[in-house]
Amino acid sequence: MKILFAGGGTAGHINPALAIADYIKERHPDAEISYIGTAEKLEAKLVPQKGYDFHTIKVAGFYRSLSVKAIAHNISAAKKAVTSSAESKKLIKQINPDVVIGTGGYVSGPVLRAAQQLGYKTAIHEQNAFPGVTTKMLAPKADAVMLAMPEAEKYLKLNKKPVITGNPIRSELLKISREKARAKLGLDNRPLILSFGGSLGAKRLNEAVADLIKWHNPSDKFYHIHATGKVGYGDMIESLKDIKLRENITIREYIDDMDVCMAAADLVICRAGAITLGEIGACGKPAILIPSPYVAENHQFHNAMTLKKEGAAEIIEEKDLNGEKLIETVKYLIENKPKLESMGTAAKKNAIIDANERIYKVIMRLFTTA
Repeated sequence: MKILFAGGGTAGHINPALAIADYIKERHPDAEISYIGTAEKLEAKLVPQKGYDFHTIKVAGFYRSLSVKAIAHNISAAKKAVTSSAESKKLIKQINPDVVIGTGGYVSGPVLRAAQQLGYKTAIHEQNAFPGVTTKMLAPKADAVMLAMPEAEKYLKLNKKPVITGNPIRSELLKISREKARAKLGLDNRPLILSFGGSLGAKRLNEAVADLIKWHNPSDKFYHIHATGKVGYGDMIESLKDIKLRENITIREYIDDMDVCMAAADLVICRAGAITLGEIGACGKPAILIPSPYVAENHQFHNAMTLKKEGAAEIIEEKDLNGEKLIETVKYLIENKPKLESMGTAAKKNAIIDANERIYKVIMRLFTTA
């Protein structure tokens, strides 16, 4: 069995592919799993860590701005679009997979298009309620289209009925208990706040969290792990240089052990990407959600509202976000254990935790007809 994945740029596209790959590998240890991404983005780090064969193509997304810088970038991206097609075909012929699976991001476009042109079986998994450009473009010719949310179907032109699967959850997130996770991190019974803004970071969120850390640093009432993202680490350290951080506060660039940190957490502060919300639900964690306003169709806000209506999360829109507001919300929740417990129960109640199995069944059907 040979399966090729394509997707990248951000963890929101990479982690679903890795979750699916892990699930397949557990059931078929002899499966040959490969991944095509770019050398510059996060997939170049995460995929090799998992031990999967990693190949790269040169491809870039297009900017919507008409600035001189954006125009120059788009000219370069157009040139890469031509060469990436040839690179993709060469790699696909070399790997000769039974099925090619795209999980989004501009890197998956040329790979799936090349696979379709070469006659290989292709499948697409769309994580959001509002499909991305790549999904809209390639879904009509895909052998299988999997949607995390049924609302996405109305935005697509499909030749066959899609399969509603939910979003894949990394298997390790479902395996570790809160007790084991806290023991692994060396924590006692004090509450743990886990905050992050995504793999690339979120400036406003980092700034508000910095104020939150300054507020609770004099106390040691609870633990706090914060990931700044790739572009925010230096600024965060600079903003906290005038205080001596207690040992119960940890600042990281990226969280490599999210399964452990998520399982150990008592409150999560984060964006509202589809994959993240799926993981929060699967782990039954109460959350303060700060939807990114920089995404198509404002889909993160709609994602967040789903949990808010279920009583599983509080929402702070970025336009209203500041240190004072975040501190007020955290203080209210962290000191209200019954509230946190009810939010966690609500998050768990409506989570789709068998998405991996649903996706696996779709892929296996394609494999048997490949």
